[in-house]
Amino acid sequence: MTFFSSAVTILESLVTAIGAGLGVWGVINLMEGYGNDNPGAKSQGIKQLMAGGGVILIGTQLVPQLSTLF
Repeated sequence: MTFFSSAVTILESLVTAIGAGLGVWGVINLMEGYGNDNPGAKSQGIKQLMAGGGVILIGTQLVPQLSTLF
């Protein structure tokens, strides 16, 4: 059981880190879009930023509930 708990903790950290990376990438694209006045890059940046926030929420809220399955 401790192995499963440790695996869930590692998975939570991994998913949260991936979401944070996606969010940072979205902010970079958003700033690039504002710098070049490119509406396509702004749109892509905000989508990536919101997706990163969603992945972070999944990592912090949903993944820890996996430990209650067993």
